[in-house]
Amino acid sequence: MVRWSASSVSSVDHQPVITPTSWSNAIAHIDADAFYASCEAARHPELKGRPICVLSNQNAMVVAKSYSAKRAGVTTGMPVWEAKRLVPDAAFLTPDFRFYGQMSARFFSILRRYSPVIEIYSIDEAFMDMNGIRTLWRKSFRQLADEIRSVVHQEVGITVSVGISVTRTLAKIASESNKPNGSTVVPGKRVDRFLAEIRIGDIPGIGRNRAALLHKFGIQTAHHFAHADKGVIHRLLGRHGLILFEELNGRSVVKLESEPPLPKSVSRTASMGEVSGDARLIRAHLSRHVMRLVSDLVAKRLLTKQLQIFLTLKSFEKRGMNMPLDFPSNSLKVVNRAVAHAFSQLYQEGELYRGCGIVANQMSEEASATEDLFGFMRQDLKDSRLMHTVNAINSRYGKGTMALAASQAINKKGEAVRFQYPVVVAK
Repeated sequence: MVRWSASSVSSVDHQPVITPTSWSNAIAHIDADAFYASCEAARHPELKGRPICVLSNQNAMVVAKSYSAKRAGVTTGMPVWEAKRLVPDAAFLTPDFRFYGQMSARFFSILRRYSPVIEIYSIDEAFMDMNGIRTLWRKSFRQLADEIRSVVHQEVGITVSVGISVTRTLAKIASESNKPNGSTVVPGKRVDRFLAEIRIGDIPGIGRNRAALLHKFGIQTAHHFAHADKGVIHRLLGRHGLILFEELNGRSVVKLESEPPLPKSVSRTASMGEVSGDARLIRAHLSRHVMRLVSDLVAKRLLTKQLQIFLTLKSFEKRGMNMPLDFPSNSLKVVNRAVAHAFSQLYQEGELYRGCGIVANQMSEEASATEDLFGFMRQDLKDSRLMHTVNAINSRYGKGTMALAASQAINKKGEAVRFQYPVVVAK
């Protein structure tokens, strides 16, 4: 990924190539840096200087990490025992999505001060319509980007990276090119030179397989992509490729949705990157999907009443089942319980699998939810507050002082445990 100057502010100077004007359109992408870990660092100032790893719902794997943990070699999806070997001094924390949602709301409220048109893209990133905003604030885009970073850091306690360009795809590439805590401004007339330094795999929506395919046709950088034959791009990547082609050439195709319609479903699915029959491995991948799905639901204040869980066999055949929930929820515990039950029904020993996924259906907005008769929805919030207390105790007295009962099975053999209460049981 491209790194820029120590000043954390960059733009690329050269003659107009792609767009005839510098600012035919103006879109900002604001992305929080290592969001979950940064939230925990803001909540626990005593952790300053220590690597931070946020764990999965059963404390089995790392789902988010600070930049210091990343530099030490910790990766998303890494088993906890391996992460502890790499960074024994790190803080390993149970996730608290209710708290992350609150921090997210504070972050987005600051962005709304600068522009009325904001699209919340995920729990830790948003797009902002910047057309006319320079005139309103009487500041340059570079000054605005730096000011947003400063205000978010002062008021929320986390750092963000800001990219501003003429399309949302270019803005996102710009913000990601200068992380963490950087500002990158790419006017239309400077896009061409900027793209020359962006690897093809760093374009949003171009994964490992698509990048490998494009490499076979000599398309190594975003600049190559933008100047490739349009027909070739269409043949290789279809409609999605044409959208990227237009966006990289400075023509805004994907518009901002400040009030997106209620989605019919929200899904988190992926190939495992290998074929395996290992139940623990497949369950770990599902756990990661659970974390990502719940994160998305909390960020967008959505609830789900039905989950569809599926496993993809080596033959690409899908085996799945629907799990209706007793009440609309975005609770990590509720979703995890449903997924664990479905997995026990779907998994068959001796079969080989290549992927898995979760789809949330029957969506509703959190604000319009009617509380259930027995108060289970109210209990969701209490569970989140309880997890916050567990984190605080573990932070003060040591990891494992209090733990989920389900996590006891993954303690390393011989590891001393002072005492453990089964505070929340997610079976």
